[in-house]
Amino acid sequence: MLRVAIAVAILAIYVYGLVDVIRTDAHLTRGFSKTTWIIIVVFLPIVGAALWFLIGRPRYSVPAQQQTYRHPTAPDDDPDFLRNLELRRRNQAEAERLRKLKDDLDSKKPKPGAGPHGTGSPSTGNPGTPGAGDASAEGNPEIK
Repeated sequence: MLRVAIAVAILAIYVYGLVDVIRTDAHLTRGFSKTTWIIIVVFLPIVGAALWFLIGRPRYSVPAQQQTYRHPTAPDDDPDFLRNLELRRRNQAEAERLRKLKDDLDSKKPKPGAGPHGTGSPSTGNPGTPGAGDASAEGNPEIK
């Protein structure tokens, strides 16, 4: 049983060392090139893996940050875009509501130059009664 455990441990170290050499970037290996390290680990299984772990493996003083490629998202999948869209919609609705309130307020104000009842004759200054120069009195036969 001890022989099997030793054989499994040696095989695990060999496979782990070989996979680690293969997965390491070529410019990060120390001592030899990546190809040379693969050849050493394949032909000298125990010694090659041990040398790789002691000499060739790159040392990371700071944990390497995984560079993830962030693919562009569709606008309906982007929460920032949706939040911005909602804010713009609210701002437009508020601006429209304020414009309508202003229009309603302006329409309720009396127009300048009109009399207190909204009718009047600018020629006589007498509101509500047609004057001599009033065109509506001259053209209407019932008033004369």
